[in-house]
Amino acid sequence: MNTASTNPAMRGSNHVGMRQFNERIVLQAIRHHGAIPKADLARLTQLSTQTVAIIVGRLLADGLLLKQERVRGKIGQPSVPLSLNPQGAFSVGIQVGRRNLELLVADFCGQPVQRLEVHYDYPDPDHLFASMAQGLQTLQERMGDAWQRTVGVGLTAPLSLHKWADLMGGQAAQALARWEHIDLPAQVRALTDLPVVFAKDTTAACVAELLQGHGRSVRSFLYMFVGTFIGGGLVLSGHIVNGERGNAGAIGSLPVGLANSGASMPPQLLQKASGWQLEQALMAAGLDPLLKHQDSIMDPAYAPFTTPWIAQASQALAMTVASSAALLDLDAVVMDGSLGAPLMTALMGATQEALADYRFDGMHQPQLLTGQVGAHARALGGALLPLHSQFFPDKDIFLKQDAA
Repeated sequence: MNTASTNPAMRGSNHVGMRQFNERIVLQAIRHHGAIPKADLARLTQLSTQTVAIIVGRLLADGLLLKQERVRGKIGQPSVPLSLNPQGAFSVGIQVGRRNLELLVADFCGQPVQRLEVHYDYPDPDHLFASMAQGLQTLQERMGDAWQRTVGVGLTAPLSLHKWADLMGGQAAQALARWEHIDLPAQVRALTDLPVVFAKDTTAACVAELLQGHGRSVRSFLYMFVGTFIGGGLVLSGHIVNGERGNAGAIGSLPVGLANSGASMPPQLLQKASGWQLEQALMAAGLDPLLKHQDSIMDPAYAPFTTPWIAQASQALAMTVASSAALLDLDAVVMDGSLGAPLMTALMGATQEALADYRFDGMHQPQLLTGQVGAHARALGGALLPLHSQFFPDKDIFLKQDAA
């Protein structure tokens, strides 16, 4: 693989007024390249040796960097590599799902260190906010003094939760309808003194894959997350693409059939490839719908439920991959989800097989890749947002990713 695609050059500025920017450039360089001596940092960022020395001194004093053991055996003086300090800062991710609430604390390197999860049949606002308040209190107690280094909360949820009322039906419909008049970020801000930022749940999951997964080596990919309902995100040329209304990559709404005049409308992807359909089949048989998250779901006893669902979902997903490739010229399609790992593996395999039935003449067939973050991608992506916005340069504005 070309080194330039995985080791982007990062350039700073020696101008006095760019202190904060240059600090972010140094942190970003260390995040991308791992432990690195000051001399190499100066060459990599094209900052002066004196500027790097001042910045490194400040970051060490702030506890954001650590000195590693000296490297000997090379020409010249032994060098001291510098790395990010995992304990330097923390951030909280809160993911509001249709079946669960997840709270996660990530360290400065983007690794989860604490996690809580609450399952429910549907997101009733009263119960959800009470659980959220209790969860934040529990995390603070677990973190102890380290909580003082928590810099923010990244909140993620599906857009327009109330619009799913008809699909979920029953008591869930009544609870979901209430969300139309609830300002979710405002309610969460009332529960904490930390700054709160919001992102669509699947966009947050895509951020996690971009920063901690395949995004470190794949430049353009469609991200698909299979949960209770399927959703997605889009990365082009190393940048998250949100769209004018935040709906770029909203693959759940993609039609997977042709409309016929006078006939019913074609189904959308979410009606064919969501965990919801498998849940309903399990519940109709008197089984626990949460089986879809467990490894045992692939036992032969459950084949009457999993086999038809995998067949239906994989055909719809293959059509989505082919359509997206023609429109976006992708390097890859990354598939992740909150379903059990064996079920996701079977779905990936069936989708790969179904792709053989599509022609890719005149376009590039993207790789189909398994997500590297996993079931907690939405909460982790939420936690990464405050860390990235406060300590690392905004890729869309500052970070230059040039060929070496």
